Amino acid sequence: LGEATHGSSEFYRMRARISRELIARKGFSFVAIEGDWPDAARIDHYVRHFQCPASEWEAFARFPVWMWRNKEVQEFVNWLRAHNAHATPERRVAFHGLDLYSLHASIRAILDYLDDVDPAVARVARERYGCLTPWQADPATYGQAALTDVYGTCEDDVTNMLIDLLQKRNDYTPRDGERFMDAVQNARLVTKAERYYRIMYYGSRASWNLRDSHMFETLLNLFDYHGPESKAIIWAHNSHVGDAAATEMSLRGEFNIGQLCRKDFADKAYSIGFGTNSGTVAAASNWDEPMEIKTVRPAMEKSYEKLCHETGVGSFMLGLRDSLPADLGKALSLPRLERAIGVIYRPETELASHYFQAILPGQFDEYIWFDETSAVASLETLELEGLPDTYPFGV
Repeated sequence: LGEATHGSSEFYRMRARISRELIARKGFSFVAIEGDWPDAARIDHYVRHFQCPASEWEAFARFPVWMWRNKEVQEFVNWLRAHNAHATPERRVAFHGLDLYSLHASIRAILDYLDDVDPAVARVARERYGCLTPWQADPATYGQAALTDVYGTCEDDVTNMLIDLLQKRNDYTPRDGERFMDAVQNARLVTKAERYYRIMYYGSRASWNLRDSHMFETLLNLFDYHGPESKAIIWAHNSHVGDAAATEMSLRGEFNIGQLCRKDFADKAYSIGFGTNSGTVAAASNWDEPMEIKTVRPAMEKSYEKLCHETGVGSFMLGLRDSLPADLGKALSLPRLERAIGVIYRPETELASHYFQAILPGQFDEYIWFDETSAVASLETLELEGLPDTYPFGV
């Protein structure tokens, strides 16, 4: 389930509505979002009625806070908790994060776990992860340092820690398999995040591809954990869930989780994109700046959004997998502009900042249109310092 912005209420509410139906009627197993694993784990503990320490109530408290910490997500999370209250523990629907930006939080979670189950290994982990300690507040600077001859990388340390943890599976799993899975996923995340920040300065293609491949690998690991019959609902931006092969991203050598899912699962994967013409959106003007309620400019000429707006229909759902009427199929199959608004919205440079070429029927299996949308209702929180989610892509 995609979204054309990271801050439009209608997109979140429709994703929640579809997710409720898939869970209640089709028995879907878990929701996986474009968000940090440790933050999503806090929500998972809540919706599956695990014990939640007081420290776990401040989830998604870093920029961009509004992306997940909003009223729309809160309502869905509360529904999911109520739904799970009537299910046995093994049948409760889980809530997971797919992204890799939580370097510091993931290290902390691993150490907390090892302190409980194996203090000797915890001491080894502290020594190995200590290599990354100077960069915890701003991991992006690690990549700059790793480019120099003066500072070596932490790759071997974090990789060896993951290997050691996996080798302890038979020792740790009987005590608490859920916590072991969480620790392993955090260790996997640290290895990918270390590499991500190290290669970020070589160009956006490599870091984008590493990020989306990590999302896909996390999804596969979740399928393994939840069992062969498990089914997933993904919430992420259109630019992640739509097939990148049908967009100009492929010309840059970029791929995404949508393309990887389509390649691996074929017609068992179903991708829904979203679009809007105008309204308001929650977004910032620059990194780490406050959220603003911005006016969305009307869609540009030669864009899919303009084509949808000209239908005069306020909202609709359009299936793209099956054959379309000839005229409609021809119109949609021509390459057109498509808009993508992330956590940053710069309407003054909208064409350069937010539009790209795409072929909609190749990108999605279905498209949901809202001609006018409104900004999400952000929940107040004490914002924590740290590298922003989605950095540096904004989607």
